[in-house]
Amino acid sequence: MKAHMIDEVLKQFDAIIERACVENDRIGYFPALYRRVTLTVKAGIDNGRFENGARMEKLVSTFAIRYLDALQNYRNDKQPSRCWKTAFEAAKSWRVLILQHLLLGINAHINLDLGISAAEVCPGSELPSLSKDFDEINEILASLFKKVQREINNVSPLIGWLDRVAGNTDDVLINFSMANARAAAWHFAEKLAMMDAEQRKKEIEQTDRFANLLAHIIWKPGPLFAFVVWFIRLFETKRVVKVIEVLIEKKLR
Repeated sequence: MKAHMIDEVLKQFDAIIERACVENDRIGYFPALYRRVTLTVKAGIDNGRFENGARMEKLVSTFAIRYLDALQNYRNDKQPSRCWKTAFEAAKSWRVLILQHLLLGINAHINLDLGISAAEVCPGSELPSLSKDFDEINEILASLFKKVQREINNVSPLIGWLDRVAGNTDDVLINFSMANARAAAWHFAEKLAMMDAEQRKKEIEQTDRFANLLAHIIWKPGPLFAFVVWFIRLFETKRVVKVIEVLIEKKLR
């Protein structure tokens, strides 16, 4: 089912999260975070935070559909974008930290999906009018993820070791995937908005390859961190439902 309004999107997130809890599947971490972001944006629309609430609702829905379609394609053995496939495959790996799971989803959704969605909602010369609201939603994403990062300590008590090993490594990863990616997403949207269908296809393909490269760096950042990541993972909560409860700020079981 296609989701065209925010409430429908939230229902689909809830279904994905419920399945993940039942199956103890870490693929549910990103939609749990995404649900929280979507609720925050919805509240912003209701409170008049954005210049054009109706357009923002369309952007949020269009944006979410890209994730929902990617997950559906993956589960149906169809080919999602490369960066989403890597994010979904990483959920099968025992070694991947909660933080890495979240960053893999953020990478695919912002580095690839956000620019495509913005250009679709505001094609051509309409895109500049979206700039202020685009920046506003990015502020919401950044501030909320900083809060979530602190909360992850409740289910990943040794995550702070990354700071000690490489000087705020987790912050570096987050800033790379959030601040830089958000700026790149707007630049990507600007290019797409002025392209024809064939040009868009090539640009999206190229961006997907780049986002997939970043995904592999997030998943496997190199031997320097291999032992530290493994050790932190030993002490992370193994129950998916407990992690999801932290991410959505709600008791489920």
